[in-house]
Amino acid sequence: MRMLVVDAFTDRPFAGNPAGVCLLPDAADPGWMQRVAAEMNHSETAFVRPVEEPEADYELRWFTPVMEVALCGHATMASAHALYETGAVASGGPIRFRTMRSGVLTVTRDETGRLSMDFPACPPEPVDVVPDGLAEALGVPVAAVGRNVQDDLIVDVEDESAVREIAPDIRALAEIDARGVIVTAAAGEGREHDFVSRFFAPRVLPGDAEDPVTGSAHCALGPHWARRLGRDTLTGHQASARGGDVHVAVRGDRVVLSGAAVTVLDGELRV
Repeated sequence: MRMLVVDAFTDRPFAGNPAGVCLLPDAADPGWMQRVAAEMNHSETAFVRPVEEPEADYELRWFTPVMEVALCGHATMASAHALYETGAVASGGPIRFRTMRSGVLTVTRDETGRLSMDFPACPPEPVDVVPDGLAEALGVPVAAVGRNVQDDLIVDVEDESAVREIAPDIRALAEIDARGVIVTAAAGEGREHDFVSRFFAPRVLPGDAEDPVTGSAHCALGPHWARRLGRDTLTGHQASARGGDVHVAVRGDRVVLSGAAVTVLDGELRV
């Protein structure tokens, strides 16, 4: 089977968010997919196989090293990039992915190579009481907190510097009742982006628990900042060590997430 590693939400290698992409000829056992994802040890590894269905061209599933997830933006972008780059899909033609828990996701590529993904919006709802220990685990004052249907907390902090410099207590953060914690603030004056964020998920990600660039988080961040800034088209910068940009267009109950991707490895899986 062909196996690729693609850096998503970036136009240069070793930035953005790396994802493994396994191009399957047919259905595979979920336990085997989980073991492959653990071996790859990226935040997510995607498994893609062709299907013949009226509404979809491929099945898509995503696994972290420890579990299957319901939605993953960067590994979806990486999967589409892999299909275009390997010639499985004509350049620019839409790719319709059937997923188990997030419906049909469509990806297109324009003449510049920019990929656009049509995803469900996941706007956060305000949380009346800040969860116990959250501010202490993050190590910064918390201005406001929301929660979305993906069970992520969206935490507003004072400014862009606070987002960039945050160094949370990961063990304490793992005790917070949430899948992940998105920390965000408006961009500083003169920036090309509109907002910044970082994403921590100690319950599902190994190591320092930080995801470099998170597409699914922008399904919440897009509506969140569209309300705040009064605009439906925004650019987010995820300020991890690798860093990456996500262009977001809010379209009612959907968001279009756009960006670039780069192949850094293309090989053969032998097991």
